[in-house]
Amino acid sequence: MALRLADGTAWAETLSRAVEAAPEAFDPAGPDGTTTLRNLIEGDWAPAGTPSPVRTPIDNTVLVNLPRLDAATARAAVVSAAAAHRDWAETPLAERKARVNDALAALRDHRDLLALLLVWEIGKPWRLACADVDRALDGVRWYVDEIDRMLADGREPLPGPVSNIASWNYPMSVLVHAELVQLLAGNAVIAKTPSQGGAVCLTVAHALMHRAGLPTTLVSGGGEELSEVLVRAPEIGAVAFVGGRSNGGKVAAALLDSDKRHFIEQEGLNAWGIWNFSQWDMLAAHLKKGFEYGKQRCTAYPRFVVQRDLVDEFLDMYLPVVRSVRFGHPLAVGDDWSAGDPLPELDFGPLISATKADELRRKVDEAVRGGAVPLYRGKLDGAPFLTGQDTSAYVAPSVLLAPPGRSRLMHAEPFGPVDTIVVVDTTDELLAAMNASNGALVASLACDDEEEAAKLAVDLQAFKVGINKPRSRGDRDEPFGGRGASWKGAFVGGELLVQAVTVGRSRLFGNFPDYNSYPAT
Repeated sequence: MALRLADGTAWAETLSRAVEAAPEAFDPAGPDGTTTLRNLIEGDWAPAGTPSPVRTPIDNTVLVNLPRLDAATARAAVVSAAAAHRDWAETPLAERKARVNDALAALRDHRDLLALLLVWEIGKPWRLACADVDRALDGVRWYVDEIDRMLADGREPLPGPVSNIASWNYPMSVLVHAELVQLLAGNAVIAKTPSQGGAVCLTVAHALMHRAGLPTTLVSGGGEELSEVLVRAPEIGAVAFVGGRSNGGKVAAALLDSDKRHFIEQEGLNAWGIWNFSQWDMLAAHLKKGFEYGKQRCTAYPRFVVQRDLVDEFLDMYLPVVRSVRFGHPLAVGDDWSAGDPLPELDFGPLISATKADELRRKVDEAVRGGAVPLYRGKLDGAPFLTGQDTSAYVAPSVLLAPPGRSRLMHAEPFGPVDTIVVVDTTDELLAAMNASNGALVASLACDDEEEAAKLAVDLQAFKVGINKPRSRGDRDEPFGGRGASWKGAFVGGELLVQAVTVGRSRLFGNFPDYNSYPAT
């Protein structure tokens, strides 16, 4: 059966809704028909920067032009944000709460538009895109209710605005959520638009935040041009980074000779260990959910470390789960679909780009050539796509047994639907294999004896360890951080997030060179 786009979801219609919602943030379409975004700098939306086309991973077509700023323009934006920060820091908390509530109301009114923009821009299926928006709004509302208590000990805003550099995968529930909490705490905020996706969603969101009277700055451009300004500028009070270890390492290096507040979240190879375990049906449900968004998230589990005596039972459970994963065009429906019907219930759509998809396929081929055993390699055939659609950004699930030690998949997170399985005979081998990436954000142990699992968990280099359940970033009052190379600086989440962006008498919890204690997880 031939498929078509669900009614009302075409990009032209979606973009028209975005422009109607925030006309001040868009330049008129140029001669080629492509609309260009504006940057929110010096308190207004400016048509500054060199336009660069942004493509959707869904079918590789151009969505908009993103104007890349040069360092000098970004520097002026930071200076202006610092002036706005001084005024905002003196604004009474009651007024800050009122303005954040106004922004939340406006964002809620445009919730479906923001979610549909995420579908097109980063390829999230509709259900997961809605969850990203809802999680941001619900989380910030909790902070509005709790912020008086969190600031009760006399905590004050930082001396300068918070600079936010985040990856593309969670524009709302990570980036916008963090900004609104930082604003509640009395800080002006600066955000860098991710180069790979989410620009239009973030533009609309920041237009609504700006209208509510919040001191926000949104800049776009390459890391080489803007990193020095957004990280090292003396006016910056703190740097919040979410991304890979390569770019995170550069940010950390740039901060070495400063005492600037920072929280740098980087990836790690999150592992799930299987030891003396028999509750397979329970584990199957967790693993199926783990494929959401193609495992393009920092708390995904792409590594399974399995006791040799359990490999056959594990595979009997696990391989049917992998084969049941659903992926394809997030908005493709049959002719019998009508308005009001649910959109496709997929586990994931495309990866963020054709380049990333090709890179991941090459990593799989490299590992197999090096000796890994391909237990499962899915195909695109049969997935729901439109006729003639570009599918270069789509990757079917793959499962590799025993990746070679020199393989990039052995020690690094694939950030895609590729799982690796390592077989072990002792608990020492289990721990070593689970700690292969020098630190992770989360880990889990599947073990019938929870007391035994708790003893093993002590030696896992992960911030959060689940026993017979996965762990996630968490919301609201749950802290989040990392160990080893997966995190640098202050921990966040709940009260820790507010402490990270304020100054007070209490000592920060974090992964600092001179401080190795961690809060209870």
